Amino acid sequence: MPERLQKIIAAAGVASRRAAEKLISMGRVSVNGKVVTRLGTRVDAQKNEIRVDGKLISTEISKVYVMLNKPKGYITSLSDPEGRPIVTGLLYDVSERVFPVGRLDYDSEGLLLMTNDGDFAQKLHHPKFAIPKTYMVKVKGNLTSEEIRAVRCGVEIDHKKLMPDEIEPGKINSKSCWVKLTILEGRNRIIRRVFESIGHPVTRLIRVAISDVHLGALRAGEYRHLQKEEIKRLLSLSE
Repeated sequence: MPERLQKIIAAAGVASRRAAEKLISMGRVSVNGKVVTRLGTRVDAQKNEIRVDGKLISTEISKVYVMLNKPKGYITSLSDPEGRPIVTGLLYDVSERVFPVGRLDYDSEGLLLMTNDGDFAQKLHHPKFAIPKTYMVKVKGNLTSEEIRAVRCGVEIDHKKLMPDEIEPGKINSKSCWVKLTILEGRNRIIRRVFESIGHPVTRLIRVAISDVHLGALRAGEYRHLQKEEIKRLLSLSE
């Protein structure tokens, strides 16, 4: 049955659907030996030969869902021209090709989901589903009650307010403090930019939960496979 080419590539575990669209636009995908660059092209994967960068793809794969505690100093791309460590290098016994669901920047830590299920990645990452993500944020200095109230009411970044779903003060010492923050969006470095805008640069940022799926006791660099119930709960958020 014909399906959109980017959906087939995502289902084959090559990349997320959004990344698959970029691969098509860049001319890196061919069908029966002919390069296809038009998004929305429909193909029957059972009757046609589909290649990405010259490699034949297969839609007959086992779906893999992994939770990684990403350490600081790793990137969530699948390659890096600067030669920095990549998160997939931490998955020592996962033979399937997986990719990150969303991103955590180089200096951030914590819960990162990785999969070869493009539909799963698309549903969790798409902004319209507004899936809550919870972070522990350490900032320089101590936040006043007025500053916490200001963040709670929304801080404008790039002409759009970030209004957290929850903000809760945490541990305080003489030079810094922790804040628990839950947000429903994922603009680039948005949490860092919010606290920088009120004079409290972020010194540590750890994602601890996506919805009710928690990082738990995983140590930095460790990972585990998601349980079936966790996968169902995450998918239910996009229904």
